[in-house]
Amino acid sequence: LRFDEQVRVVVFKSQVKGVFCAGADLKERAKMDDAEVGEFVRRLRNLMDEIAALPVPTIAAIDGYALGGGLELALACDLRVAASSAKMGLIETTRGLLPGAGGTQRLPRCVGIGLAKELIFTGRQIDGEQAASMGLVNHSVPQNSEGDAAYQRALVLAKEILPQAPFAVKMGKLAINKGMEV
Repeated sequence: LRFDEQVRVVVFKSQVKGVFCAGADLKERAKMDDAEVGEFVRRLRNLMDEIAALPVPTIAAIDGYALGGGLELALACDLRVAASSAKMGLIETTRGLLPGAGGTQRLPRCVGIGLAKELIFTGRQIDGEQAASMGLVNHSVPQNSEGDAAYQRALVLAKEILPQAPFAVKMGKLAINKGMEV
């Protein structure tokens, strides 16, 4: 995707109804030794960083649960659209863990330090409407009978981006991302 000039916007969605991404399989992770956990987390963090660094806009279509690493995936995207009924949270502290794939950096940039600390410290799950009110998602939409309302709204958003000058969009993304590091 990084090198395909035909790609102008990437929309992340799930093929599983009611789940955007439920995060890591904690039963599988419990069977890993410390070295394996370290490698798993490193690879996951690198994946999220690669998604965030894609030169084109990325949109997460959250039509269900986005928990732990699932929300970290959504946070790695530039824009997020959620069904009002979606459930999101960095729930790692409820399992004695901490968000390890960028959530501790990306969530505060998105919603502010105080709110990010509250959400991470409590492991609270929020719905799409709450996420929109705090700026975690760009849009919250009522879920439809097909269970893909967020995806449909993400496509509308993508179609708004497509007619814009590709180079200007890429440079705008780069300037914003680099500016956040200053």
